[in-house]
Amino acid sequence: MFSRIPRVAMTLMLPLACVFIGMPHYVSAQDSKPFVSPMFSDNMVLQRGMKDPVWGWAAPGTKITVKVNDQTASTVTGRDGKWMTHIGPLEVGGPYTLTIDGPKSVTYSNVMVGDVWICSGQSNMEFGIGNLKNPDEEIAAANFPNLRLFFQPKVVSAGPLDATGGNWLPCTPENLKSDGDWAGFSAVAYFFGKKLQTDLNIPIGLIHTSWGGTPAQAWTSAKDLGDKLPEFKPELAQLQQAVKEKAQASKTLAQLFDEWYKKYDKGSATDPGWGAADLNDSDWKSMKVPEFFQKSGLPEFDNPMSVVWFRKVVDVPAESAAKEATLRFMVDDNDAAWVNGVKVGATDGYNVPRKYVLPANLIKPGKNVIAIRVTDTSAPGGIWGDPSGLALDFAGADSIPLAGDWKLKLSEVITDKNPLPATIRDNPNFPTVLYNGMIQPIVPYGVKGAIWYQGESNAGQAYQYRTLLPAMIGSWRRNFGQGDFPFLIVQLAGFGDKPAKPGDDAWAELREAQWMTAQKGKNIGIATAIDIGESADIHPKNKQEVGRRLGLVAEAQTYHMKVEFSGPVYRSMKVEGGAIKLSFDHAEGGLTAKDGPLIGFAVAGDDHKWYWADAKIDGSSVVVSSSDVPHPVAVRYSWATFYESNLYNQAGLPAFPFRTDTWPCITGGPKK
Repeated sequence: MFSRIPRVAMTLMLPLACVFIGMPHYVSAQDSKPFVSPMFSDNMVLQRGMKDPVWGWAAPGTKITVKVNDQTASTVTGRDGKWMTHIGPLEVGGPYTLTIDGPKSVTYSNVMVGDVWICSGQSNMEFGIGNLKNPDEEIAAANFPNLRLFFQPKVVSAGPLDATGGNWLPCTPENLKSDGDWAGFSAVAYFFGKKLQTDLNIPIGLIHTSWGGTPAQAWTSAKDLGDKLPEFKPELAQLQQAVKEKAQASKTLAQLFDEWYKKYDKGSATDPGWGAADLNDSDWKSMKVPEFFQKSGLPEFDNPMSVVWFRKVVDVPAESAAKEATLRFMVDDNDAAWVNGVKVGATDGYNVPRKYVLPANLIKPGKNVIAIRVTDTSAPGGIWGDPSGLALDFAGADSIPLAGDWKLKLSEVITDKNPLPATIRDNPNFPTVLYNGMIQPIVPYGVKGAIWYQGESNAGQAYQYRTLLPAMIGSWRRNFGQGDFPFLIVQLAGFGDKPAKPGDDAWAELREAQWMTAQKGKNIGIATAIDIGESADIHPKNKQEVGRRLGLVAEAQTYHMKVEFSGPVYRSMKVEGGAIKLSFDHAEGGLTAKDGPLIGFAVAGDDHKWYWADAKIDGSSVVVSSSDVPHPVAVRYSWATFYESNLYNQAGLPAFPFRTDTWPCITGGPKK
């Protein structure tokens, strides 16, 4: 199993290629339709308080009868071969028996009635229970017979599917650690469900349907995506054509990318292009590597989606040149590498160590030229990682460190006018394909609500996410036909290097889009994981707290329990001389700084230049100032991909990141 999933590359956030946990299954059409949907099995949980849909397929005109205890419902299969009826409302509890009679009789036992939650997103939702810091302890204690687990198989589909697979299991240690593609069932889902089942004392069903590295557009229905975000219409037209032809394009993704680079990347227009050993790079800029090129201080490299070339001349001693050589480095996101004009390797994925064994006799005594093409699909990007991981190794000889000054040149900025190519087949990042393959087969199973942990793959298009996430939520609600059911969002945890100075940030804008969705949408909640992040791991291990916080939001907003469910929320600001006083909601009893002085605040004046601020707590307010900003007009808190956050309320919940300004986003939107 992989410990991490590489960040995807995007065409409006679509992939170059990804390493996936579990094997994708491509489906172009529904090959067979079961008598009863796979959503129904022994050990299932039916949703309380509603007439639960029950459905399947049989010959047209077939009478179907569904019975639970003393309740019975009947229907007749339509001309399309589908039947559906509704049973209930059923009394909370169980176990019950569900019997379905038609061309054959099927009986499901140990059926419970309670609340059912969909649990979806990308890798931090898929993150299995076995990846925790203390998995053995948690798994051994996971004996909750009234907590039921359903794992939806990974399926990519050009068209909506009626059924795919899966079955319900009671929560036992064995089932929890085995039901899932990544070291067990979703840890976030489990801890969320465990809290609800324990606190509410009712059966809880968890439908886990997630896939690492995938963007929100893949989880949105074609109608809602096309209606709300017309920029996706070319891809949706490609889907329609694929369904019509029941086949995919003959070209591989690698072939499509070769064509893209030759068309758009100036460095790849010829072979070896900017990888040539004798290229005149005297006009190229310089920066110290490893470091993300957005931090070079050179304005032309600020864009979060770019193709940038790097070059370095390396002096190799004669005794080393005669030995087998290996080039090692890390790139965010994707690379191709040349040594002395010869292409030696290419890899996709920000978190995949590059280790290219060089052809014999390629390295010469004296001067050698290394060239690396970097394709960044969302900030940050470049040659990154530990300096010791950037080296030219020689068998039986000393390595040559490559950290230090490299030359670099911008080749292409990726926009919607030159989008990265994508294919549909086995591509879980293509718009709508996961809605078709992993959400539609669940529809219209009776549910209480949904939890959602996703956004890393959309960070480069955070401004677009303000529209995309509400569109996705709306598509689920519309198709399930059960009203505006609760939808709870996890605001992204921190990841990456702490910035040396404050400023704009794509991940911060994505968190803002998540927050805005929760504030503007109906029956939408949010829990932040801002303080749980790990700078070196995009998959923080503390999923217990994420699940607990989601549970608190559900208990307060869905179940109307009197619990504190939110950390401090910025309400207003007031300029007081050379300082700004901030007021907060969810600050009853006063605010507190965890583990030391208050940090993470920045201030700016009318010039929009940001400086770290001194901050102190004043009851339920915070006063910020900086000697560099005598006349502050705006404040930001924890406005970075990763930064330590330590403002909490008395309930021990962290403050949500915020900004008081409305200045332009770096990921899109109107310019001022």
